[in-house]
Amino acid sequence: MASTVGAAARGPATGGKPSVLYLRRADDGLAAALRARYRVHSLYDSGAPLLAFLAASAAAPGAGEPPRAAVVVGGGAIQVDAAFLDAAPCLRCVVTTAAGLDHVDLAECARRGVAVAGAGETFSTDVADHAVGLLVDVLRRVSAADRFVRRGLWPARGDYPLGSKLSGKRVGIIGLGSIGTLIARRLQAFGCTISYHSRRAKDSATISYKYFPTVINLALESDVLVVACALNDQTRHIVNKEVLEALGKDGVIVNIARGGNVDEAALIRALKAGGIAGAGLDVFEKEPEVPAELLSMENVVLTAHEAVFTVESASDLSDLMIGNLEAFFQVYHACKSHVAEHECHVWFAPVAAASLKNQVCT
Repeated sequence: MASTVGAAARGPATGGKPSVLYLRRADDGLAAALRARYRVHSLYDSGAPLLAFLAASAAAPGAGEPPRAAVVVGGGAIQVDAAFLDAAPCLRCVVTTAAGLDHVDLAECARRGVAVAGAGETFSTDVADHAVGLLVDVLRRVSAADRFVRRGLWPARGDYPLGSKLSGKRVGIIGLGSIGTLIARRLQAFGCTISYHSRRAKDSATISYKYFPTVINLALESDVLVVACALNDQTRHIVNKEVLEALGKDGVIVNIARGGNVDEAALIRALKAGGIAGAGLDVFEKEPEVPAELLSMENVVLTAHEAVFTVESASDLSDLMIGNLEAFFQVYHACKSHVAEHECHVWFAPVAAASLKNQVCT
């Protein structure tokens, strides 16, 4: 995403770079782009505990203005909650690299006048592709067959056991948002029958898939369940023991949403007992820890919360994060030059940078 940087976006009147907190482990193109534009305080470079790092960054002597913005990794490794905001009282903007916002206390941010921007639909196509890849892998046993060949077992044991075809499967999607809709379109092209569960039924004029008001009823009518919903109090463990039992012994689970959407303990019990046929999992309840039981299962395909990341999406993410920060600083410094700082609170929902630039001070 191209973005135009006004003088106000470059920093305060002293000409110094604005300070940004970088709360993400990767030292990649995004980190380099940030360092070219901002004074970057990196949590993982510091080696300090989170709250101590935040407090130290806010009080750093000779660093000009304290950090007004933070780039935060998604996935739950860092929670932007009241304790976080208490430790960084000067923070006015949180830019997260995630599409989901379950790691950000939006109500608390709104109360304190802290702006929040997310990745929006930057990753949607990549996640949808990954979900289909996991499903194909589980059904056709691609990864398991690969291990079989590499271990030299083909000559000794003969052909690998047959997998199951994807076409014709009844696929139930939990959460028919941007990602869920793209998954549905891809699987429909494979000849699958699509149905879904969401908070409410979609407009039948644009969505023809069958709607189920409960996940259990969806599972009863599905061969595959794909979890693509946000994580919140209502969707935590939305796939539980009862849903897995409804899915049945030939059923498959694919989760590219959040680990907490699935009751991991119930899933492991179902896989062990043959209650379901397999699972494709990109997310886990206690990342980066993965239960040992899952590691030993040949009917489970595991990836390291990487559905969102491709070379292309990483570049798009970097452009969007920089654009969001530039938009924030442009508004923030313009606002600060006209009103008292404590009145310069901006709230904008997680949207694209172009929209952020249209926000005004309140």
